[in-house]
Amino acid sequence: MKKRLSILLCSLLLTGAYGGTRGISGAEPPAEGAAHLHLEETAWDFGDVPRRGGDLEHVFRFVNDGSKPLVLLRVITSCSCIRASYPKRPVAPADSGEIRIVYQPHKSEPGTFNKVIQIYSNSVDGRDILTVQGNSIDGEPRKVKTDRMKVKTR
Repeated sequence: MKKRLSILLCSLLLTGAYGGTRGISGAEPPAEGAAHLHLEETAWDFGDVPRRGGDLEHVFRFVNDGSKPLVLLRVITSCSCIRASYPKRPVAPADSGEIRIVYQPHKSEPGTFNKVIQIYSNSVDGRDILTVQGNSIDGEPRKVKTDRMKVKTR
């Protein structure tokens, strides 16, 4: 009985491991007669950025490697400190486009950030995820002189 249970468990684990890898590598070809959003990169690290230094921008490029026109339906950001612009017109097969991300560090708290951008389209994937990250740094504290003592403020 234990041997049968062990064989069943091993076969389920192997089946799950094989089935769980489909679609993750991106090597699977798009379905015939469908659009497919292929992103050149899905993450960007801004590094250390000054919080009051102005807006930061990055462009994510993509290709429609499917056989039907690709339509980006909507792009949702995880924070009001991120703005996204994307093509509103269909992207023809084998054509490319770009999604422009603008991060406004002054609209969020200082420290590390990791923001998510969700792309909904008619691609076979349906939804794709982009991430931007970095570390927002406040400026050096100012020294203020008072009558009796020096006080540091931010």
